[in-house]
Amino acid sequence: MAPSGAHASGVVFPEVGGRRSTSALGRAVVAEALRAVDPVGAGAAERETSWRQGYLLHFRRLVEAGLLSDDAAVLIARDGLAAVHARLRAVTPAGEVPLAELFGSSARATPRGAPETATVALETATVQGTGERSRELSVPLRGERLRGDALHRRLDAWVGAGVLEPSAAEAVRTVMANPEWLDLAGERVVVLGAGAEMGPLRALLSWGSEVVGVDLPRPELWRRVLATAARSAGTLHVPVPAGSGRSGDEVAQHAGADLLHGAPVVTEWLEGFDGSLVLGNYVYADGGTNVRVSAAVDALSVELLRRRGREVALAFLATPTDVFAVPAEAVEHSAGSYRSPSAAMRLARPVLRAGSGGRLLRRNYAPGSDPGICDSLVPQQGPSYALAKRLQRWRATVARRDGVTVSLNVAPPTRTRSVLRNRALAAAYAGAHRFGIEVFDPATSNTLMAALLVHDLRTAAPLESPWREEARGAVHGGLWRTAYEPRSALGLAVVLGIAGART
Repeated sequence: MAPSGAHASGVVFPEVGGRRSTSALGRAVVAEALRAVDPVGAGAAERETSWRQGYLLHFRRLVEAGLLSDDAAVLIARDGLAAVHARLRAVTPAGEVPLAELFGSSARATPRGAPETATVALETATVQGTGERSRELSVPLRGERLRGDALHRRLDAWVGAGVLEPSAAEAVRTVMANPEWLDLAGERVVVLGAGAEMGPLRALLSWGSEVVGVDLPRPELWRRVLATAARSAGTLHVPVPAGSGRSGDEVAQHAGADLLHGAPVVTEWLEGFDGSLVLGNYVYADGGTNVRVSAAVDALSVELLRRRGREVALAFLATPTDVFAVPAEAVEHSAGSYRSPSAAMRLARPVLRAGSGGRLLRRNYAPGSDPGICDSLVPQQGPSYALAKRLQRWRATVARRDGVTVSLNVAPPTRTRSVLRNRALAAAYAGAHRFGIEVFDPATSNTLMAALLVHDLRTAAPLESPWREEARGAVHGGLWRTAYEPRSALGLAVVLGIAGART
């Protein structure tokens, strides 16, 4: 819970009993998303008294209820999004209004309490790179750059180990066979979260693409991003306040925009770019702010789609630490791993299961499940993170049903700074390989995911069941195909990771 008061600005949680409660918002949104399809589940979410611990069950139920039919999945997504836009608030000069009214007339003036930099009109500064364009797909991996046959062999190895779905490998191979796709000629990619470790900015610029970068006004961040652009073969457009300097370090000093407090201003700036836009959402923040900024980006996306229609495509990265319906092939791979453990695990597993009352090393799926439910939610990441990421999946589902081009791919577990700051997660990642989970370095992850983005934008994927669409092209690091339900192995991975760090 966060205190209410005069400091509230931008997109904020609604007040409940004089406080702005992240838990109350999460409960209400999940209940509304479930109500039409699973009224029993909606009631259970509303009655949950310990949301920070109990949310795991209800987020799983959102996926299970969506398996009743394609229409059920889409209805859950639409109702969940509607609940977010109705319940979250936007601070305007006229007071607080529902997020759905963020782009109304009352929101166009300076919102009360917003940073001055969030409300100044924006202009464009452009960096034209002078580097040589990369003309084939290569993926960095442990100090090497894999291309050609070496990359094909690595894709084979990843598929064999269950690290990614075969459809992901095939998509990468298709891009390798069509290197002329890499520069995304005719497309302008907006990277919201330009400095994000998982974002595609660096790879796209190296391939000669035209990129629009948006991130907070932080000079050190922009010095790094602008230097990357200058060395690349691409073109980078960035927002700067009207009338600010645009030479040398002046751009880094002034570049940036605040999506949380200034989404309408950013939308007006993006509206000034002609032609098609690929709106890529790579934003991240800690705690409840993650929900707020994700909702602000969603409101911006809805507004651009309203104004520009089919000229706008959407792009997202789904987190692997969520709940997904996975294909029967993944279930069978997992079952095979469970039936054939290592010699050490064959000895240890009965002891660990008996000693934990069956809580440790549970099967990932009931044998024969089709689809299986892979529940990789990590309690340490919390309900706000889960809601922010689910919001993006819901928007992808609804937009695709409305005829919008969408790229949403499951990204692998990755050693990003935000993960490594959490000591338990860092230890779990260090021990994950003992359970067949591969944790990627950021450079490997963001290049692979950029290649999948190129594939999605250059091919017309058929419209499928929502869960099949989410499963297509997934690079889950092995979480979908491991023998054990991820949370039942998490504690052991932490112990093994700590032990490994000490040896």
